[in-house]
Amino acid sequence: MTRTARLAILLVAVLLLGTIGAAAVLRAAERSGRRDQEQAGGPPVRTGAVSLRATAAHSRLLVRNLAWGPHRDEIATAPADRPNGPRTVSGVKCLRFHAAAGTGICLQAVHHALDDTYRAVVLDSHLRPRHAFPAAGIPTRARVSPSGRLVAWTVFVSGDSYAGTKFSTRTAIVDTRTWAIQDNLESFAVTKDGRPYRASDINIWGVTFADDHRFYATLASGGQTYLVRGDVTARTLTTLHRNVECPALSPDGSRIAYKKRVPGASPDAPWRLYVLNLRTMSETPTAEQRNIDDQALWTDNSTLLYALPGDYGSDLWTVPADGGGTARRLMASALAPAYLR
Repeated sequence: MTRTARLAILLVAVLLLGTIGAAAVLRAAERSGRRDQEQAGGPPVRTGAVSLRATAAHSRLLVRNLAWGPHRDEIATAPADRPNGPRTVSGVKCLRFHAAAGTGICLQAVHHALDDTYRAVVLDSHLRPRHAFPAAGIPTRARVSPSGRLVAWTVFVSGDSYAGTKFSTRTAIVDTRTWAIQDNLESFAVTKDGRPYRASDINIWGVTFADDHRFYATLASGGQTYLVRGDVTARTLTTLHRNVECPALSPDGSRIAYKKRVPGASPDAPWRLYVLNLRTMSETPTAEQRNIDDQALWTDNSTLLYALPGDYGSDLWTVPADGGGTARRLMASALAPAYLR
């Protein structure tokens, strides 16, 4: 065999081995990617345009995507009737998020060399920033009024959990037409049990809007929590019911879903999910028996949506609001939902 023939055979062998090696690497990468996706418990994730406008044909569910990968923490959308179908991610990262009528509120961390700061960003229907406000602490709650005009957010100024008593919150409301901000609802006049009330330990959190003037929230003072009805224009808060935290108003405005501290529960897991009838002030426990540390969302007038710890941070669960039925997991690896109808 000539020297030229031997070199040709060697070259073919090298190319063949290289092709086999490259194919093996690609197959391993594909298997690894599939395993990562399966471990995240989520569907395929793809990039694309995400809108905060509902369409006549399909309702959509928006969430903070918690599946592992380069798109973790991005706002994602999926069909409301197929929440575990493919997710379209937006590229916009939020710690807390909510949206309604083409307006979004996104609470973000701003990373610096020595520490992080936080901001509240109002988004347009294409998730583009309209206006940003500094946030005084760690984001925890966010809501948009049904018309999209008002946005609200709550942050922890000190502490990072509602379970204990050593925490302080700051809640703000912004009018997106004028950019006027109520940067601390603790400055509102409080009426408690029919009388004016003042105290140095008042905390307000968990706004849920009825319209562009009225809202509900939690007021804490003296070791007690209360459901309060608020008026943005009059700058007032009026107590309605005790032992209510993180209220969520039903679409028809008749009931409040909330987390309630129950006797005998662990101090680290004290809450169960209840529903309050605003006309009769009667309480109904839901069938969800686990600890709920979230501000629930109504999917319609009969069903509640809320977060529970999951393998990759949080999963979304639903339960009937009337106390019947059973809880079921709706969506894996997701947090901070909003429905576009």
